[in-house]
Amino acid sequence: MNARLDADLRAELDELERAGTYKHMPVLASPQGPEVLMEGRGRVIVLSSNNYLGLAGHPEVIAAGKAALDEFGAGTASVRFICGTFTAHIALEQELADFLGTEAALTYVSCWNANEAVIPSLVDANTVLLSDALNHASIIDAMRMAKPLRKVIYPHSDMEALERELTACEAGTRRLIVTDGVFSMEGDLARLPDIVGLARAHDAIVLVDDSHGTGVLGETGRGTHEHFGLVGEIDVLTGTLGKALGGAAGGYVAASRSVCEILAQRSRPQLFSNALPVTVAASALAAIRVLRAHPELVTTLRQRTAEFRARIAEIGYRPLDGEGAIVPIIVGDTARAIRASAALLDAGVFVTGFGFPVVPEGTARIRVQMTAAATPEHIDRALRAFETVGRAEGLLEG
Repeated sequence: MNARLDADLRAELDELERAGTYKHMPVLASPQGPEVLMEGRGRVIVLSSNNYLGLAGHPEVIAAGKAALDEFGAGTASVRFICGTFTAHIALEQELADFLGTEAALTYVSCWNANEAVIPSLVDANTVLLSDALNHASIIDAMRMAKPLRKVIYPHSDMEALERELTACEAGTRRLIVTDGVFSMEGDLARLPDIVGLARAHDAIVLVDDSHGTGVLGETGRGTHEHFGLVGEIDVLTGTLGKALGGAAGGYVAASRSVCEILAQRSRPQLFSNALPVTVAASALAAIRVLRAHPELVTTLRQRTAEFRARIAEIGYRPLDGEGAIVPIIVGDTARAIRASAALLDAGVFVTGFGFPVVPEGTARIRVQMTAAATPEHIDRALRAFETVGRAEGLLEG
């Protein structure tokens, strides 16, 4: 390796260590669940996973992945249009479309890929692209790749600003509004009814990345659009199979048949990247079917999250409001958030501290993510740890 580059990078890493912001990666030695076996730690409670429904270790999900490996092998060894696609991918895409209430769906190896596929593909030189200021990094990068007439970043959930920008759009332009369904660091929901209303008034397209809403919101877990009674009203949905829907990997675009067909024809992540591993396609399909057969999982998740929110506030923390399964607790600077999360891990609770550049300076937080698989005993133990650490670190109010 180039010696100068290596020295520069080592100096940067050393500075992260000195600042207390270096991210250490815990190593797990068991399936993801409400508790895991962590190397060097033993059994710890997990409140940092997106395994919202507890399906990552579900027996039917695991069995489906194993069976797919026996039936199909590891993969086609090339991209779909060159070497074909497995029946498992077609079945998954049909199930996704039916579940989400769209005409069609197309899978990708991640939601990051899905966003980088769909946004540039739907944008041309006559498009005004409008994006919420707190959208996910994958949307930000996808916007950088797109080549619209103009790009507009409107303040977070500011509907007056969005309306002004839509009104200012040049006549005859395509208008594409892009928003998260659930904002991953804040835990709040997009104002979808307002966004859809504005889109209808201004002939705009609405694209929602619902990675943290699918499997979490709505009576049957369809997501943020079901929560607001807007199933069938969102033009394009993107999401992940790596959170509530199996927890392994993968992403999708769910939209009209025309949108999905044009993506298959010209989106670069589809044309130049292998398909989602067939084991993941099969396990994700099983996860969706488990969810559809057991919507009470969503009810349990909602109950667990509400209980945790109420009790963490009683202890003296002040979590941000939200209707999803994300409970962010602001602690201030990045080093403090990382120190608190390390102390919680020492106390047997795995939860992650986030700071700059993931969130703005001064808004570092501990982000709790609830799972339906957590038992009352898990929650009791976690809250005791939070109280002990909160007192020691001076994080409690009152």
